[in-house]
Amino acid sequence: MKKFVTQRWQKWVNQRVARSDTQTFTQKNIFILPTGAGVVFGILLLIMLITGINYQNSLIYLVTFLLGAVFVGAMHQTHRNLAGLQVALVQPGEGVAGEPIPFKFRATADRDDAIAIVVSCGEAEPDASHILAGQSKDLKLAIPSAHRGYLRPDRIRVETRFPFGLLKAWSWVRPASAGIVFPRPVPAPDVISAVQDGEDSDSIVPTDGSDHADLRPWREGDMSQRVMWKRYARSGQLVVADWEGEQGSPQWLDFHAFPGADHELRLSYLAWLVAERERNGERFGLVLPGQVIEPDAGPGHARRCLRALAVWGETRPRDAASEKHGTRQFARKDGRPADRRAS
Repeated sequence: MKKFVTQRWQKWVNQRVARSDTQTFTQKNIFILPTGAGVVFGILLLIMLITGINYQNSLIYLVTFLLGAVFVGAMHQTHRNLAGLQVALVQPGEGVAGEPIPFKFRATADRDDAIAIVVSCGEAEPDASHILAGQSKDLKLAIPSAHRGYLRPDRIRVETRFPFGLLKAWSWVRPASAGIVFPRPVPAPDVISAVQDGEDSDSIVPTDGSDHADLRPWREGDMSQRVMWKRYARSGQLVVADWEGEQGSPQWLDFHAFPGADHELRLSYLAWLVAERERNGERFGLVLPGQVIEPDAGPGHARRCLRALAVWGETRPRDAASEKHGTRQFARKDGRPADRRAS
């Protein structure tokens, strides 16, 4: 019964709060209830009213009605704090699995000030923010992560309890864009990539003006004259020679270079190697099943490789579903990541 009620409630909320990167709060999607202090305050008012009726005391009546008016005024002000407020997702976060992923939001107040606005997700308790009428303010929120993949929080709670803390008004933002969670780096053992440089250097005849060759996996469209057929006869791997002049041969980071390790551990090894190559300023390429990133250097190239490692084998979340701590939560028996398609 509890599960049924929870599912019905979530379905009803999702109908009122559509998934979007921009959410404007109106009467249709703002919820308001008394807090614990508000419930106690209401009980005291009821007791005072009963006492005034019993003793026919005008002073008790006066105090009861004045405090009741304060409660009603607080209810209108609490609701007014959120009414017309617009919260937009500016930048989905990126980070390492197991660490909080920073998401950047921008809150814009309408004609009224938005006072003591708290944006939260999970158990985190960020500071309250005040937004003046007609102005905007950037808010950062750390979303917890546990696994690599796409991270799209189901609901971001936006709440206010101003004034007095007797009532709380809240709503949700349900982002459509997803952040990216990189694999947690694990120090990699010393291995030799399946795409090695120099093994067939004696069989490569340099062209005019070129004295070094880069070896990379064969891709559709490569000329057959550049395929290393001797290597293919020995290992069955199609490797192509790229002439790079004086630039030298890059070091490939190969997914298949860690025999015996499961897929997630291989990705963690590669994430560690990418960080090492970036730190040393080395030029490298990345080989994943179904994807090859050409050799390059620099922070931008390292970021591209980390994103490829994060989303390998993953399906981008669709509008109807979300993952609490990242898309890779389960694995199949063969070690490959499960296809977590949104339902």
